[in-house]
Amino acid sequence: MKDLLKNAREQKGLKTREVAQLLHIDQALISKFENGQRKPTREQLVKLATLLEIDFDTILVNWLKEKILYEVGQDELALKAIQMAEEELKRNAFTKTYFIPAALQILLHEIDNLKEKVTRFRSFETEAIRQTLALDYIFCSNQLDGAAFSLDETRAVIQKGETISGKSMREHLEAINHQEAIRYLESLPEKNSFIAEKDIFTLHNLIVRGIAPDESGKYRSSDNIPNHNSDTLPRANSIPKLMDDLFLWYETNKNKLHPVILAGEVLAQFGFIQAFTHGNNKVGRLVMNSILIQHGYLYALIKGDAASRIVFENALHEAHSTQNKEKLLLIVAQAEKESLERYLNLLVHQ
Repeated sequence: MKDLLKNAREQKGLKTREVAQLLHIDQALISKFENGQRKPTREQLVKLATLLEIDFDTILVNWLKEKILYEVGQDELALKAIQMAEEELKRNAFTKTYFIPAALQILLHEIDNLKEKVTRFRSFETEAIRQTLALDYIFCSNQLDGAAFSLDETRAVIQKGETISGKSMREHLEAINHQEAIRYLESLPEKNSFIAEKDIFTLHNLIVRGIAPDESGKYRSSDNIPNHNSDTLPRANSIPKLMDDLFLWYETNKNKLHPVILAGEVLAQFGFIQAFTHGNNKVGRLVMNSILIQHGYLYALIKGDAASRIVFENALHEAHSTQNKEKLLLIVAQAEKESLERYLNLLVHQ
């Protein structure tokens, strides 16, 4: 593993000092990781893999192998113990398979059939279709958070640069900022890894620009945020650890779960953390959609009308309070299915 880390760092043209500064890890530790004197923690491993663009499965396997060898040492019965452990791991993996309810499984099957069609016809996509999809997403996402702009008003602001009489500057910024955040998200390179922390900060900065400048692009420092029950809110000082856990969860599960489930799970976990004072919901949905886009899907357009908003908020609350995410995952899957259907319809009628 030490060679894997060193070679990846050198290929990126980074010095150990620069890696230490970027990841907030002591430089002496980075050097010890590379010469085999110390092993990184699992959380440090996630950060290193993300920064150095190392396939997480590859580095995790190496990390686990060295951990096992360190524990068993040269004991004469080590091989037999490892063989017994392998059999038990296989049994546990079988019994701990992620449970997918029948209704969700049907939806995922329909989604994958639609995605196959979308992939075949993607070359016929026009700029007009891209703009329509972005407009739909901005309108639905802002509506979910209570924005009063109609679809036509949203179009006038982001596509024509118009000002809507009687509407506040904040409402205009929410539409404009969302468009900039989508542009930034789509500029990121596609890779099978979680969106980087610095990109999450950038998305937040874009979303709250001109609205909450003092809190822009940084985790909240207060244990109270607007319109949230402080009894269920994680403490502000726990946010970096919770975000590290989220990065680790993603890297551990990215090749095990269907991308739609993966995206829905991340939305639920991000929503629980409430990492920022303002803009959590919008950033959370953008992070969720970054996973879908990365896997060749489309933005999941979760409807924002009053009735749909109540259903969505109740599903989020249930996911946080009981850990039952079935309703939320069904909402995300249904939204993705409808997005794929709308895309195909736009292609036919363009």
